[in-house]
Amino acid sequence: MIGVIISDELNINEDIRASQVRLIGPNGEQVGVIATTVALNLAREASLDLVEVAPNSKPPVAKLIDYGKYKYTEKLKQREARRNQSTAEIKEIRFRLKIDDHDFEVKKGHVERFLKGGDKVKVTIMLRGREISRPIGGVPLLERLADEVAELGVIESRPRQDGRNIIMVLAPKGKKVHTQSEQRRRGDQSRAERQARQAARLAAKNGVSAAPEQAKAEAAPAAKTASKSAAKPAKNKASNEESTTKEGSDAKE
Repeated sequence: MIGVIISDELNINEDIRASQVRLIGPNGEQVGVIATTVALNLAREASLDLVEVAPNSKPPVAKLIDYGKYKYTEKLKQREARRNQSTAEIKEIRFRLKIDDHDFEVKKGHVERFLKGGDKVKVTIMLRGREISRPIGGVPLLERLADEVAELGVIESRPRQDGRNIIMVLAPKGKKVHTQSEQRRRGDQSRAERQARQAARLAAKNGVSAAPEQAKAEAAPAAKTASKSAAKPAKNKASNEESTTKEGSDAKE
């Protein structure tokens, strides 16, 4: 079975000028060298196209395929390849040759973040004064950085001096699409936590507002009972006074 790469510019069917072709069947089987007219008849009977896939061979190689279906399939493959293609950016980190440990750790954190994001990182040591002619410690400093971020990236361009700078390029190990998924997951998690905090604050606020209303509702029955209790002695007193007045009137008569 011959593996065939079909180019964009092809001779198809009657455009094939050779008198003979080495024919490959639709399933990759070898038919052999036959006249081009016979191969065209076979293509018509099979409702396929005769495509010259290797015009520079002696004789040319032709294959029986559904050319329209083939072009459609290739277009889908190209579209899928473009969709899955990750576009990595080149970030840059700069620092001086005499950098302290704290600043070095800060710069390293930026490098790790860029590599996790799927981007390349150009690390530049800026030289000044005598450091340009004697950049002692520059290359070891970049190599130390590369070693400490080795789990996330690899050296794509070794440290080298370029004029007033020493440059190194790091490339990420992981694909950007995976990092985007991780970032999306972290974003969703952060959003969920923020919504939970807002709900907790709202619940606490509603609880404080409801407390006075609840106390008022609980106090209302007690006040009503006390009012009834106070009204009852007054009523009894009025009744007693009325009885006393009546008795006095009877005695006078």
